[in-house]
Amino acid sequence: MPEPTFPIAPGLTVRGFTPPLRLADFKLIAFDMDSTLINIECIDEIADAAGRKPEVAAITAAAMRGEIADYKDSLRQRVALLKGVPARALDEVYEQRLQLNPGAEALVRACQAAGLKTLLVSGGFTYFTDRLQQRLGLDWTRSNLLEIVDGQLTGRLVDQAWGDICDGEEKRRTVLATCAAMGIEPHQAIAMGDGANDLPMMSVVGLSVAHHAKPAVREQAMVAIEDGGLDRLLDVVRP
Repeated sequence: MPEPTFPIAPGLTVRGFTPPLRLADFKLIAFDMDSTLINIECIDEIADAAGRKPEVAAITAAAMRGEIADYKDSLRQRVALLKGVPARALDEVYEQRLQLNPGAEALVRACQAAGLKTLLVSGGFTYFTDRLQQRLGLDWTRSNLLEIVDGQLTGRLVDQAWGDICDGEEKRRTVLATCAAMGIEPHQAIAMGDGANDLPMMSVVGLSVAHHAKPAVREQAMVAIEDGGLDRLLDVVRP
């Protein structure tokens, strides 16, 4: 039987606990990137440079709703459609289209001030996570590496030391491994996301947060932010 939910303010719902909690009781916060920490799905915007945004965006949306069982296969399909896109399109997406979502920087800064470590774990790409890590002073990132040859995307991903693709299971494994490396328990971690591939990591932490999320994610999260920015979490978990 589903746990009861109750709104604590317009557009902010909690499940399974009574707020407020204390931010200092947590040691790690893990963020999804696309449509969570930032305002876009980067792969869709890269595809726009190839005239394939509608096709790629349709697959992305289905994957985020949980309608595609094999996330890795769906990502390979989408990346294949990027073959031949100039690498400079990544620069254009970052510089002209990518913005932090409202409240993102305020939440990151509040977490850092409270002593939490920060992890950006994404089904997106290192080009963007690396820049956001530097911009926000994040501790760790994990994401996928696009292959670029002669200044163009090849339509393939490059395997990394940890594996091939950062899907939902890899997000979960990364959060648990980070907790273990820090010497903390998973219940001392927060995970925030919006899509079905975020559910595995959200299921193992002490506080799961859905931000303007797909219905399946919103229904399972302990905190659902449906109106306002990421920093609305601070209404529930006080600095």
